[in-house]
Amino acid sequence: MKRIIVDDVMQSGYGYERTEPEGRNFHPEFKPHLTPAEMLELGIFGGLYFEDIPKEFPGEWFKKAKLTKDGAQHKELNYYGVNASQPLTVWQQKGWIHKDDPRGWFQWYCRYYLGRRHEDDERQIKRWKAITRHASQVRHNCRAGDQHCRPRQRQAILHWAYDPRKL
Repeated sequence: MKRIIVDDVMQSGYGYERTEPEGRNFHPEFKPHLTPAEMLELGIFGGLYFEDIPKEFPGEWFKKAKLTKDGAQHKELNYYGVNASQPLTVWQQKGWIHKDDPRGWFQWYCRYYLGRRHEDDERQIKRWKAITRHASQVRHNCRAGDQHCRPRQRQAILHWAYDPRKL
């Protein structure tokens, strides 16, 4: 077990325990296709999600990450080159942000991946499972392997640790 104290631009003084080994012992219904490092390398959230590179996460996750350098979102940093994100303010207004993870689902996933288990796990896993409807739409409306079909939907799927390249 390892105690983590967070001090970054979005959160200060929050602490949590990593009680599981990295990348293991996930909930049986939670089977992400991609690790956080793989997602960052492919290009997600227009490079804006971790522009400050929080110290709580392994430095190797960011060696090949596509991140913004100017604090602005850039769709060309996304794997599919399109914007598939809503601003954080929208997520906050809809009540989708848990106070312990002020950056949202991907922050929760990074912490979960590293071994944190939390009161919000069930809700976040339920939200993750709901993204399968988008994967189903891509499968139904696109030829297998056609990466140019529904790029916005594919990018959104990627934001949730599903691998749209396999659809």
